[in-house]
Amino acid sequence: MVESAETLEVTLADKSKIPAKLVGRDPNNDLAVIRISVPKERLTPLRLGDSSQLQVGQMAIAIGNPFGLDRTITRGVVSAVGRSLKSDTGRQIRNVIQTDAAINPGNSGGPLLNSRGEVIGINTAIFTPSGGSVGIGFAVPVNTAKKLLPQLVARDGRAILGSGSADRISIPRWPRPYPCPSRKG
Repeated sequence: MVESAETLEVTLADKSKIPAKLVGRDPNNDLAVIRISVPKERLTPLRLGDSSQLQVGQMAIAIGNPFGLDRTITRGVVSAVGRSLKSDTGRQIRNVIQTDAAINPGNSGGPLLNSRGEVIGINTAIFTPSGGSVGIGFAVPVNTAKKLLPQLVARDGRAILGSGSADRISIPRWPRPYPCPSRKG
């Protein structure tokens, strides 16, 4: 999607729209890094997990904006690891995560989280005969993104998966409508 976009824009939780700049992309792995200029207080960093430690059956949480419905969360499990998926360039993306967490058009680029809230993948594609989720979604492992990050930001050097550091990404601050006293689960 970034490749064909004339302009890039990020919508924050307060509905404000911020212009974004493409910093780097790797179409062979369906990854891109964009940069927005906002105070860091408006972003909430997410810790990056270790996708090499994933196990089939582990909880997976997909965040995105499917069909234009903003701030949508779906839950499922890691269905398989180590899958291959053909990218838009025709090259194989290796070690892709398969999940049954509903991933639909609009989820691409959003995080796939584990039960600790760590990013384990970047939602990228679905297998669908109907155009909607049928329980077969795919995410590029976060370890692939970590490995490619230095190359993706080499031209700019300042942008790192949005805003943050090499072991975190930031997403717009979300309201927390439901208090959750437990850190387990």
